[in-house]
Amino acid sequence: MRIPLRHSLLFAAALLCAPIAFAQMGAASASGAQVAIDAPWVRATVPRQPATGAFMRLTAARDLRLVGARSPAAEHVEVHEMAMQGQMMRMRQVASLDLPKGRAVALAPGGYHLMLIGLQRPLRAGEKVALTLLFEDADGKRSEQQVHAEVRPLATPAS
Repeated sequence: MRIPLRHSLLFAAALLCAPIAFAQMGAASASGAQVAIDAPWVRATVPRQPATGAFMRLTAARDLRLVGARSPAAEHVEVHEMAMQGQMMRMRQVASLDLPKGRAVALAPGGYHLMLIGLQRPLRAGEKVALTLLFEDADGKRSEQQVHAEVRPLATPAS
């Protein structure tokens, strides 16, 4: 069977354009997102390190709460807070994090962050980690939003 050159060129062009089309579909769905997620990243780990933090800036289009997250890279993901208690910096899990409409909320080292616990394997700088963030509105309706966070070197500064 012989395929005309014109058809072969059209097929090749379609294959080349497919990634662009999928990227535009992702951008379109992201534009309908309830929360803008800026600069997501995860701290790299060393072998046998069981946990690490994930950081980003969240800006909700309406009042929401971050009530959880999950990732295939970890057994579970918790919302945590670092805070001074007396003379000691302590980390604790929080049930939720308020995201007031239009106000950026930072998840940053030394403050609120996501804790990936029970890592499946070490995370190396340059990799991407998939996260699904769980939000809840004032009526208790839940929604999810996916993000791919870049793994940054272990010594990445807090700012």
